[in-house]
Amino acid sequence: MEHDRTYDEPSEVSAEEGEVVVDGPDGVAVSLTPDAAAETSQRLLIGAAKAQGQKLEARKRKR
Repeated sequence: MEHDRTYDEPSEVSAEEGEVVVDGPDGVAVSLTPDAAAETSQRLLIGAAKAQGQKLEARKRKR
């Protein structure tokens, strides 16, 4: 996946009128149904765990 920038601050999340609203960096905003938000949160947790593992492996290779 190509991207211009990696952000190190978490997004703000709120619930409004039965939707989950995510306000991210650079004015990114998205509204999700509760089900879509729950699935997205699971995918984010899995992705974060994989990325942390990759960082650890990269550190081990530098030793």
